[in-house]
Amino acid sequence: MPRPTAEELATDYPGAERFMPARRTLAAMREAVQGCRGCPLYRDATQAVFGEGPPQARLMLVGEVPGDEEDLQGRPFVGPAGKVLDQALAEAGIAREDAYLTNVVKHFKWEPSGKRRLHKKPNRWEVSACVPWLDAEIARVAPEVLVAMGATAAQALFGPEHRVSVQHGEPVPFDRAPYATSTLHPSAVLRRPTEEDRVAEYQRLVEDLRKVAAVLAG
Repeated sequence: MPRPTAEELATDYPGAERFMPARRTLAAMREAVQGCRGCPLYRDATQAVFGEGPPQARLMLVGEVPGDEEDLQGRPFVGPAGKVLDQALAEAGIAREDAYLTNVVKHFKWEPSGKRRLHKKPNRWEVSACVPWLDAEIARVAPEVLVAMGATAAQALFGPEHRVSVQHGEPVPFDRAPYATSTLHPSAVLRRPTEEDRVAEYQRLVEDLRKVAAVLAG
């Protein structure tokens, strides 16, 4: 079956904007996102996964897309990558409950592998269609520090030229938060092929988060 063209997608799936509530509180958006039909991803997801955390959190962490556990529970970062993030935050001196956690894309994108559902990276059109939800979250929370985790989040927020592998842990000009930066997505730790590589990648994540903690403390 041929893939739909950009014109067909734009006609059938108009993007998130028309599904957003008039009053854009976090509570209203969390309810409204369940009815979002802005892109095709809703068809294969259990539910939309909206952000979670204090409404006036000083720190916002932005990932890519919900995973299998997130899709089932309806909460961000509760699967294996979330456990890595929890540990890294604790080592960096940041309490998870003080941060607002969310993803660029709100519906789980996956492909079957036997009985398992494996994460699949969202494409540029899917990111573009869904990003109004993230923009509204940023506007409502108004974080002092924003951290994009992984290339999808970093490029959606900071532009396509941003390279997490080179720029992670460094401040990035961003007009919607006084301080913004990127780091690797915690799932990158899990994907490394050897224990030595996983330890090294994890330490990079922790060091980037320690810089964030220092900014919050200062």
